[in-house]
Amino acid sequence: MARNLNMRDWIRTLDEAGELVRVKKPVDPVESMGALLYGSRERALFFEKIDGFPNWTALGQAPANVRQAALALGVPLNDLIPEFSRRAKKLIKPVIVNDGPVREVILEGDQVDVTKLPTHKCGEKDGGRFISSGLVVSRDPDTGIRNLSFHRMQIKDKRKLGILIYPRHLSLIYRKYEERNEPMPVTIMIGHHPAIYMAAAYTGDLELDELELAGALLQEPLELVKASHADLEVPAHAEINLEGYVLPHIREPEGPFSEFQDYYVAGMGNNPVVHIDRITMRKDAIYYNIQNGSEMGGCVYHKVPMSAAIYDRLKSVGGFVDLKNVMIMPGIFGIVIQIGQRFRGEAKNVLLGALSTQYQHPKVAIVVDEDVDINNPTDILWALNTRVDPVNDVFMIPNARIHAMDPTGVEVVPPGSTIWNRVGSKMGIDATKPSIAEPKEREVYERIKPPNFGNIRLEDFL
Repeated sequence: MARNLNMRDWIRTLDEAGELVRVKKPVDPVESMGALLYGSRERALFFEKIDGFPNWTALGQAPANVRQAALALGVPLNDLIPEFSRRAKKLIKPVIVNDGPVREVILEGDQVDVTKLPTHKCGEKDGGRFISSGLVVSRDPDTGIRNLSFHRMQIKDKRKLGILIYPRHLSLIYRKYEERNEPMPVTIMIGHHPAIYMAAAYTGDLELDELELAGALLQEPLELVKASHADLEVPAHAEINLEGYVLPHIREPEGPFSEFQDYYVAGMGNNPVVHIDRITMRKDAIYYNIQNGSEMGGCVYHKVPMSAAIYDRLKSVGGFVDLKNVMIMPGIFGIVIQIGQRFRGEAKNVLLGALSTQYQHPKVAIVVDEDVDINNPTDILWALNTRVDPVNDVFMIPNARIHAMDPTGVEVVPPGSTIWNRVGSKMGIDATKPSIAEPKEREVYERIKPPNFGNIRLEDFL
């Protein structure tokens, strides 16, 4: 694999695979772009002309689905999660280089104006235009460990952004800076290969450097260039980089915003503020727009790494699980797990494990057998309808901490706080057939199969 894979390589990959649509006519980023992106679930879109933003082009809905995420990593769809898991175990340290395309243009002082970026409006009720594709690079002031993470950022004026910081790793880092009464230095990368974005969406240990994980997914060291302030770096082959600070103890109204679960109820309120003092970019930078909503590009970036991280966690439930695959379901708050069940009750242990991982998202977990395609929603619904006895196969867990963006829960602490959270319930559904230890009972659930199915082709009879 060639080094320095970036967004332009990704565009070529999509184009060669017939997965990219080039939009020739001018598109208004406020009035039209969001609708086009939201309606494109099968192919990525490349906007060649953007109203009000001369000389800019933009990429969106890339990846548009999990199939395209598999294309980005160069693997078949059913191998995507196991392969992600395999690569994530072999971290590759980034390398610092003296220069890179992201520094071809440097804007400072009065030249800094984030309103000139062709960001689009995702939803009708959004509080304005948001940078939805920005990945924030920060560094823990105590340990020195870098963090790379997704955050929505509302454009407020030329040099000011509102930012939603979910109570995870960046929130812990920000708290340390606030305790010192110091601004938190950040760089904000916009536009790169999907592997970088998947790494940013992965939740691992506090000690994990997501830039090393990005290298593991790319299978090559990620090249970084030094930022102009603090001890931070940015990927050298990114399209755009913003450099600035998250100010301490300042909160301003932010949101609403169209979020991943397809609702606006998601963190709006008094949130922190970012001051931007420098912009660097390629001389012909391509903007990257992520449209949010269920099963949109933003969702795909979270479904894949979340599935892989939980896949790793579940392998050791009860000592060992014959784990086949894992996939996060639409809306992100549900997960389906595919196993070969060896013991009676094993599926329920797996369900408990899936509902209590490093991710707060899963509140509904379903376990199915290896004869159910977890990438096919129809197959999952079939298993629910034909293999579930509700009285015996469904259980509830009340009063658990759930994801703070889940509108079904009770908000205990509002956004803007480092302990923002909601409380709700969780549900496990055992949609498996009896275990291999019960062959007679298991035989009842054998799926029908016509003679020679898979060996006979329709084309041979035409």
